[in-house]
Amino acid sequence: MNNSLHNISPIDGRYSKLTKELNNYFSESALIKYRVYIEIEYFISLCEMGLPELKNIKKKELANIRKIASAIDTKDIKRIKNIESVTNHDVKAVEYFIKEKFDKLKLQTGKEFIHFGLTSQDINNTATPLLLMDALENCLYPELNSLIKMLYELSKKWKNIPMLARTHGQPASPTKLGKEISVFKVRIEEQLNQLLKIPHSAKFGGATGNLNAHYASYPKQDWHKFAKDFLKNIGLKRSYPTTQIEHYDNLASQLDAIKRINTILIDLCRDIWIYISMNYFNQKINKNEVGSSAMPHKVNPIDFENAEGNLGVANALLTHLSEKLPISRLQRDLSDSTVMRNLGVPIAHTIISYKAIMKGLNKLLVNKEKIEEELNDNWVIISEAIQTILRREGIKNPYEKLKELTRQNKKIKSIHIEKFIESLKVSEKIKQELKKINPTNYTGKS
Repeated sequence: MNNSLHNISPIDGRYSKLTKELNNYFSESALIKYRVYIEIEYFISLCEMGLPELKNIKKKELANIRKIASAIDTKDIKRIKNIESVTNHDVKAVEYFIKEKFDKLKLQTGKEFIHFGLTSQDINNTATPLLLMDALENCLYPELNSLIKMLYELSKKWKNIPMLARTHGQPASPTKLGKEISVFKVRIEEQLNQLLKIPHSAKFGGATGNLNAHYASYPKQDWHKFAKDFLKNIGLKRSYPTTQIEHYDNLASQLDAIKRINTILIDLCRDIWIYISMNYFNQKINKNEVGSSAMPHKVNPIDFENAEGNLGVANALLTHLSEKLPISRLQRDLSDSTVMRNLGVPIAHTIISYKAIMKGLNKLLVNKEKIEEELNDNWVIISEAIQTILRREGIKNPYEKLKELTRQNKKIKSIHIEKFIESLKVSEKIKQELKKINPTNYTGKS
């Protein structure tokens, strides 16, 4: 039996095929790999800054040290977890593992400079933004950009299709289908651009953020510059000053930005769902699919419903993360630890949603006949145009005149509009101008 059938989370079960690439960034194994990478790169940076105790380590040896991180495999991960079972400390287990590797490389002299002067959070608060950065760049952004591209292509494809717009659910001035899709595309792009400007921030400052141990050991070294440069070299921005932990403010901003994008997409999902219910869209039919166990005729908008649900779960977790993580008692407490381990969960639900939306959009078929029918059944919507032109011509109380004509509990047809125009005390030229306006051409410019 498939092991995924026994998993509690749908991320690791039902949706595992959609999210498996995230295992490279948010799994326990991935976190361990990132910790090893940071410890190794930190050690190499100590060597390169010229500490006298490390000056005899050769370039070839540095290359072999770097391979400890690049060549780490499942066997190594298991070894680290075995060490942790004894130490009951995940970061210390990484340090001991690397020291074992140093023993095999016969690098006894430099061994005690592994994790030199650091606290666990120097490693964790560097690993987390780094793995998040990689996950966003390699997983989330490609999916989101594909979705943006799809919305752009649909907005172009449907740009000349006039349709009835609704405000408060009631017929309003007509619009263009392509433009309505473009609204979502632009909203998402703007929020994505804001997200991309937020730096991936890390803390690197020892037990209380001041690099006490570093300055006590080597008081003449500029350790703050070292920390800043070290983080910059691996793609991160150093937060300073900090307590023992990174204050997570930029991380919270990133999560809030993702949440805003998700909220826009919930809006999109609901609008498309409504358009489908109004028969503005039909959906491509897969003859083998079942829409309802009882009603054979049904083709449900399940992709948009699935996306909306997953976006809701994602946003709930993103909200908790962004509200919780920036708060820590005094110089630190452990309340961030368990919360942070769930960082990949909202990212997974988000990506599941993006894929579902694209799948749903790819099924849509515009029902032009229905759209045109609704437009032609709502001549009342051109009253705005008529009263605006009458304002231009200086006609007294045009709004009130159109209100009297249209605000009735009866259907207003083209013939009623035409009779009204004929009754107006304006030139024949103006009448002809007004008669040219209809629900399909009164769409402005988009």
